[in-house]
Amino acid sequence: MAVLYDGLERLPHFDPDLDQDPLPPAVADLRDAIRAADAVLFCAPEYAGALPGSFKNLLEWTIGDDQPRSIYTKPVAWINTSAAPNRAADAHDSLRKVLAYAHATIVEEACASIPVSRQAVGDDGLIDDAALRSGIVRVLTTLLARAVD
Repeated sequence: MAVLYDGLERLPHFDPDLDQDPLPPAVADLRDAIRAADAVLFCAPEYAGALPGSFKNLLEWTIGDDQPRSIYTKPVAWINTSAAPNRAADAHDSLRKVLAYAHATIVEEACASIPVSRQAVGDDGLIDDAALRSGIVRVLTTLLARAVD
C-alpha cells in the first residue's frame, strides 16, 4: 500500500535542541510514517538550483532518528519529473548527498528521470500518457523489490 506524506508544511524549522523527547508532533508523525514504510520514494522539485529549503528541512528531521526502521538503511529512490533543460540535476545531487549522509540505502536502479510536462497531467491530477505511467510503474516495482519486510 502506498502512503503519500502530506505534512511538509507542518514541520518546524530543524533545531537540534528540539530533537529530543517529546518531539514536536509533526516530527513524530514524519518519523512514524518513515518507520511504517518498507521503502521511501521521493519526488522533489528544484528551486534556485537546489532542493527547496522546506524539503531539506524534512530530510534534516530524519537524520536524528535512531529508532528501528528509521531512514537509516531504508531503501529509498526518487523520480525526477522535471522537464526543465537541466532536469533538476542539482536538486537530485543534493538529495543523493543528504540520503547518503542519513545512511539510507539508495536503490540506484529505481532512481529515474521521467520528465512530466504540465500538459501530461490531467485535471484529475493523474498522468494519462502510457509511456510515462510505464516508467513510474518500473520505478515502483524496482523499489518494492528491495523493500524491507
